[in-house]
Amino acid sequence: MTRAPVHVVRIAIAATLLAGCTPGVGIQDSSPSVVAAPATSAAGTSPEASATAVSTASPPQPPAPEAPAPAPQPFVLNLYEEGDFVPQYTFDWCVAASIQMAYNLTRPNSSGTWAGREQQNELWDMARARSSNAFNGANPLGWAQVLNEVGVGPYEVVSIADYNEALRTAANALAATGRPVGLVMWSGRHAWVMSGFQSVGDPRIHPRFEVTGVNVLDPLYPYGSGQWGPSPAPNTLQRPDELARQFVVREPRRWSSALPTGYMLVLPVATGDGVR
Repeated sequence: MTRAPVHVVRIAIAATLLAGCTPGVGIQDSSPSVVAAPATSAAGTSPEASATAVSTASPPQPPAPEAPAPAPQPFVLNLYEEGDFVPQYTFDWCVAASIQMAYNLTRPNSSGTWAGREQQNELWDMARARSSNAFNGANPLGWAQVLNEVGVGPYEVVSIADYNEALRTAANALAATGRPVGLVMWSGRHAWVMSGFQSVGDPRIHPRFEVTGVNVLDPLYPYGSGQWGPSPAPNTLQRPDELARQFVVREPRRWSSALPTGYMLVLPVATGDGVR
């Protein structure tokens, strides 16, 4: 089988009010009555003025509410450029070709494209050596591990029970990391690369965005499968219902794993959240 990619504000308000001293008292003797002048504060302000200033101070104002997020709009993100696609050179090397395409979509070392047959064979051997598979092939765990080792990662393998949630998870990860997603196709028998997507709403702004299309790279193109259907041309945008014809639940019997049954993704994760 398989570029470059919410906040709580707490405002505390404290107010301290200072009270003035008691005014002066009138003094009376045999001389004409005299009323004592008001005592002054250390700053030269009379207590009455201080009391007036305190009584007219404005109360603390509550924080202004946060502006609501803008309404969801059509959103497009696609990493694909001409030359990123690589075919698999044998019917077994889909994972290795998908690793080459993931490298091309991200170019982590800015060293040109990966496309050679000999390199694809080496990547296939690496992925197979890191897989535990009764069919003696490369499984998603080996796929993810090689991506990490060649500098494209970090990646992890996830299985998601709900189809639409799987698409949202893939799109959200692609937008957050700027790296492609591996799609485990044909119930665990084949590898595609998700290079982009279209949605209603930006995943980085709208948590409940809706995926309306997925850009895919099938390394088996132009051959396809008699059972699963033709291979789409490189960078084809497929509607979710079209993708669902070949992106189906992975069969548990295909390989031993603690992951639950579901739609399987070789998922890019933000640096520091996964294992390199």
